[in-house]
Amino acid sequence: MKVIGLAGWSGAGKTTLLTRLIPHLKGQGLRVSVIKHAHHKFDVDVPGKDSWRHREAGAEEVLVASGTRWALMHELRGAREPALAELLAKLSPVDLVVIEGYKAGPHRRIEVHRTANGKPLLFPDDPGIVGLASDGDVETVLPRVHLDDIPAIAALVRHLAMPLADVLALCDKLGVP
Repeated sequence: MKVIGLAGWSGAGKTTLLTRLIPHLKGQGLRVSVIKHAHHKFDVDVPGKDSWRHREAGAEEVLVASGTRWALMHELRGAREPALAELLAKLSPVDLVVIEGYKAGPHRRIEVHRTANGKPLLFPDDPGIVGLASDGDVETVLPRVHLDDIPAIAALVRHLAMPLADVLALCDKLGVP
């Protein structure tokens, strides 16, 4: 397994980019998973449905399964947020894990930057940024591709992704949660 991150301000287009990038990578024969960090309370369950009622009643975990998919929800109930290394260990083996968020992680990240967003670049202040996908001209020594060039972004992702073992070793060495 290899790991790469996408980082950028809200509204830069990270999720839109991922929805275009994943089918391209799958077309190249890769199995891809995503870890998305949310900075706010979120819910993947529908209020009133059975699984929501089980969770609201106090279940630590609720696993919903069907012939199409399964999903596991784990309530922290005041416990600490799991570390990135813990979440990576929960994933089934795939060729590539793309992490959206976790800016403080030791994994390499490609910055997604949209000029119309009016936000400053994260690099060079973020040493984890090793590439840039932008719709504007940016002076940089980093590899840079246009935000709409999905084949070029896919090549950059494949080139810059780190082996999972290296990410986990860095998490452990740096004590990164």
